[in-house]
Amino acid sequence: MVAKISHGTSLYGALAYNYDKVTAGTAEILSGNRMISDRLGLPSEDIRLALLSFENYLLANRNTEKPVLHISLSPAPKDRLTDGQLVELAERYMQKMGYGNQPYIAYKHADTHNAHIHIVSVCVDGQGKKISDAYEHRRSMTACRELETDFGLRNGADTERRNPKAELKKVDASLGDVRHQVGNTLKAVLESYRFQTFGEYSALLSTLNIEAKQVRGEYNGIPYTGIVYSATDDTGKVVSPPFKSSRFGKRFGNELLEKRMLMNLKALKEGKWTPSIQADIARALRQADSRKRFVELLGQKNIDVVFRENERGRIYGVTFIDHNRREVFNGSRMGKEFSANVFNDYFKWLENIPEKERGGHSATELWQHHRHESSSTLELAAGILSMETNPRDYEEEAFARRMKKKKKAGRKRGI
Repeated sequence: MVAKISHGTSLYGALAYNYDKVTAGTAEILSGNRMISDRLGLPSEDIRLALLSFENYLLANRNTEKPVLHISLSPAPKDRLTDGQLVELAERYMQKMGYGNQPYIAYKHADTHNAHIHIVSVCVDGQGKKISDAYEHRRSMTACRELETDFGLRNGADTERRNPKAELKKVDASLGDVRHQVGNTLKAVLESYRFQTFGEYSALLSTLNIEAKQVRGEYNGIPYTGIVYSATDDTGKVVSPPFKSSRFGKRFGNELLEKRMLMNLKALKEGKWTPSIQADIARALRQADSRKRFVELLGQKNIDVVFRENERGRIYGVTFIDHNRREVFNGSRMGKEFSANVFNDYFKWLENIPEKERGGHSATELWQHHRHESSSTLELAAGILSMETNPRDYEEEAFARRMKKKKKAGRKRGI
């Protein structure tokens, strides 16, 4: 993340620059602090009311030559943050810089290749005292590095991390320097993928020949949870000694990963992003006559599936990895028809059909002939098989949920 701070004399000029962007549709008001607000709690879109919010602060100190602050915070293009995360990012940056109690208005700009924030404020407090800007650049860099760690963002000072050509690479222990390989792959994963649980995170890493394990213990009577990483071969067999997460940096440890996953989960529940691969899964399941073929068909769509099985071969977990949108989901998160039990029973049912009957027939055709052998769990699989003819628009459903929440919020405020 890169931060730029400008000091100026014209409050109107700084506000007008951003309001013009809002009018043009390339920016929106994101949040505010100590600002005259509208009924939804956001700073007013009337620039006159915005000017009025700062008036007493500027009148209290007429001696400061450049009392106006115009700050931009630019995460890297691949650091996809929700609006809620951007609001928190702006708030915490202002607090770290000593402006947390000042009036300010934050805007989200989308007129370049990456969404970024502009913040307009003043550097004199309500008593007319100028807030110190000593070592401002150094303090800003420190704040950025801390926020990058907290939010799992790319380091704006690290050109390697900001390289747009960086790609996920499987770890290959035979090439040597395993720790460096693991570290590079972990960075690429955190920079570009969204996941909500440690299980989803470890499933994604397993496709890249990395095993991630949580280690729990107690130190001086205080319980702790750590993470160790190991390299594996293509069969999942561990082929390297374990590496503590601290060898790669704090953001790969349990505490910061938990924060990241909670933010992703909150955004998912709010409908700010949603899985979009259900139809592809249904299509692959319909066309496949075996589990192996199902995995192959999904791979053609750039989707990986990771099955977790016990010693008896029962599937107790399934995770889908959408490499197109760089999102990871446990099957049950997309609906009970995508849960592990459904796939376990379905593939067991499929295996019990003689191979000579399966060959050359789609799953849909096999279902029509052998449906009488099904269980209640398999009826859920039937729902997947029929999904393409009656597809659900998951994006539209997410939008509808967001609108419903806004209406409820409006009623609570008496709108």
